[in-house]
Amino acid sequence: MIRRRELLAGAAALGAGSALGIGAASAQQVRLRYAHVGSEGDIQYWYGDEAGKRIPKVTGGRVTVQVFPNSQLGGVQELIDGVRSGAISMGHHEFASLARLSKDIAVFNAPFVYRDGAHALKATDPQTSEVLIEFNEKLVKDGGMRIVGRLFRGARQMTAKMAVTSPADLQGKPFRGVPLQLWTTMIKGFGAIPTPVEVGELPTALMTGMVVGQENPLTMINANKLYEVQSHVMLTGHMQNVLPVFVNEKVWASMSAEDRKAILAEFETMAQETLQSANKAEDELIGELKKKGMTFVTEKEGLKLGEFRDKVVAEVNKDFPSWKGYIERIAAIK
Repeated sequence: MIRRRELLAGAAALGAGSALGIGAASAQQVRLRYAHVGSEGDIQYWYGDEAGKRIPKVTGGRVTVQVFPNSQLGGVQELIDGVRSGAISMGHHEFASLARLSKDIAVFNAPFVYRDGAHALKATDPQTSEVLIEFNEKLVKDGGMRIVGRLFRGARQMTAKMAVTSPADLQGKPFRGVPLQLWTTMIKGFGAIPTPVEVGELPTALMTGMVVGQENPLTMINANKLYEVQSHVMLTGHMQNVLPVFVNEKVWASMSAEDRKAILAEFETMAQETLQSANKAEDELIGELKKKGMTFVTEKEGLKLGEFRDKVVAEVNKDFPSWKGYIERIAAIK
């Protein structure tokens, strides 16, 4: 905890210096602290690492980046609060983690809202998606930050200690959810008891039986060695998992227009690379995880995907009635 406080204190001072350190000779020199919760092997870890390498390159060294992966600067709330205050310059996480700052923005995480990964990236493009641009304006005004990119982690799939074919199989059982309201709603739709667990504590929670299952992209399931504590993967594909990349607004404004344009262009390139990588990795990981002892359950093996979809969507409509218009606009994006 002492180390984390020291890092945050240093980042706060650095962020303030970057945003406000403004002599004519150094106005375009910006140093970023980029934080995220991803662990090595996860595509989001790759993304953070690449951002650290590519941003200095495309800005001619005027913007440099120090990356803090694996929750080094804290969990989800510390990350969001840090970027909002400027203690952390930039980071990435789920859209739902920004819901306290921009009402309804978690609609971009809504289960079964996207046709596929390509549709998900189009709907969340900060430069072309009217729906995302509208939310970004609110985020700048109310949260002091903006979304400048996104990465695709693949479809989120369900895992458990047993085969699950319908919501009835999870009735009354504790199931891990991200500590955010949307996941609580979704897990209820799964038929289970929502049990918040931070990602760093997940393997232990699964091993001890605190929760019987969880849901994540196959890349994360493999990277975090969840095959050691879970036996089955249900290919529900309930979420096309897109993570927004967000930056403190004052830090963003301290960069030149040229550097901002270069970073946006590079983030778009990286987004498309994550889509290609995730699609390729998913095909390969099914075979790899089978070799590691996991059993896959699809509709062919009796997975009642329609039942899961109907019950989850019903829970979402009940808990988030204001999302209907946004969901229709997202669905209309070609």
